[in-house]
Amino acid sequence: MAEEYGAARNTAREAVRLLAEQGLVTAKHGRGVFVREPQKLFRFGSDRYSIKNRETGLTPFRLEAQRQGKTPRIEVLYIERETPPLDVAERLGVASAEQSVVHRENHYFADDEPVQIVSTYLRWDEAQGTLLMQPKTGKDGIYGRLEDLGHVMTRVRDEISARMPTPEEARFLQLLPGVPVLEVLHTSLDQDLQPFEVSRYVHRADQTGLLYELPVE
Repeated sequence: MAEEYGAARNTAREAVRLLAEQGLVTAKHGRGVFVREPQKLFRFGSDRYSIKNRETGLTPFRLEAQRQGKTPRIEVLYIERETPPLDVAERLGVASAEQSVVHRENHYFADDEPVQIVSTYLRWDEAQGTLLMQPKTGKDGIYGRLEDLGHVMTRVRDEISARMPTPEEARFLQLLPGVPVLEVLHTSLDQDLQPFEVSRYVHRADQTGLLYELPVE
């Protein structure tokens, strides 16, 4: 920039800093500064859990990413028995003062860019000793294994809110200062309208779209 436009190096350095703060460029150590391609990944809330989509054998995230021309990747950070957060315990109908859940913590990527953090909670008394305790859960993912246990998803509840990220969330999602996250607290209900899975999705708000098509009654 300094050579092409005849600007002083300090001026060029300040310009790059301002562009980076706006999320327009990203600096890679030892390689230089690169234009950051805008990337918006939509969450298709109306049909991501539909029978039609589940019959593909792909998880909701993998299918959504592929539909938008992106390559999905999921990293399983850990799978542990835990005491659930209070909001999860209330929605899942489990004890909040006991190690009543299995917590699966995943990082999600699209084209190798970090896009969301997902914390999934399942009942310990159902998950123990099953593939739900393994990183690879087989065809249809965790919902396929939960169907094996008798839970057929018939309804979902998504509670969507915006908030500022934790330091850990900001670091993984590569958020600039002041950029919020979108949190989706998802509850799956079975054929008896009983909750059987709760997941907390944390998306970077500047690169996420939520698409819902709902009937008007």
